[in-house]
Amino acid sequence: MAFEPPQRLVRALGESAPDGDDWVERLPETAEQAVALRELTVERVQVPGGRSSLVVLVRRADGTPAVLKLAPARSRPESERAALAHWDGRGAVQLLEPFGAEGVLLLERLHPDVSVRTLPEAKALLEAAGALRRLWVEPPGDHVFETVAARTGRQAAVMRGASAEVAGLVSAALDARESLLAAPPEERLLHGTFRQSKVLSGVRSPWLAVGPDPVVGECAFDLARLVRDRVEDLIASPSGAATTRRRIKRLAESLEVDQERLRGWTLFRAVESGVRALRVGRPKDAELLLEFAGWL
Repeated sequence: MAFEPPQRLVRALGESAPDGDDWVERLPETAEQAVALRELTVERVQVPGGRSSLVVLVRRADGTPAVLKLAPARSRPESERAALAHWDGRGAVQLLEPFGAEGVLLLERLHPDVSVRTLPEAKALLEAAGALRRLWVEPPGDHVFETVAARTGRQAAVMRGASAEVAGLVSAALDARESLLAAPPEERLLHGTFRQSKVLSGVRSPWLAVGPDPVVGECAFDLARLVRDRVEDLIASPSGAATTRRRIKRLAESLEVDQERLRGWTLFRAVESGVRALRVGRPKDAELLLEFAGWL
């Protein structure tokens, strides 16, 4: 079959590498080789799919359903492989092939169209938080995962070049980061990009996390992305700011995370995402994110 990359993936990769590379052009051949090598039967490409990888629903030679995931090096697929191997199915999708070609992952099949985002908001947050708690484990002693300090350091360097119109928020976000990193309370293996859509319905467990961009640091950093889930609904609500403050309090208490540290990382991550959206030409997304950040 033709492995046509979804347009969502093509657009996202174009944003992350505006000068381009040949990964997308080579993708059909790479996918065909990965399928043939593993003797897989292809069912379909998952559409709209993600923003950093091609996801193909397949069956193994014995008929077992599985997922073949192909990602470019800049999406750090080998870091994802290492994290999934360390979690070994506890709270996350199971890695079916510990070793494989770089950028090619064979994974347990979950229900790709059923995430906790399909649940009512309160229930979705509860289930997502429960899934996240299981992922926060000690990292391997010899790990090579990026740290929160390193990742946010790269992001901060880019944020400093933002336009004057967002200078106040950027300054507040950078100050929050500096304060938070002065006394990090813990080191855990984190999902890195956790949100409701990253928690899918499974067979061996009701909900399992997928698509990590793992990082090592404090739990509040991981939880911060979940705080702003369904941000478009929060912005549209006249009580959005109050709802956000209640969400921070509720999530911090339920997962035993310091509320002020969660607020600080939520601010930093929202401003960073907003500045990035401005930079790549997504002004509507940027407006939502920066208005949300202003509530913090």
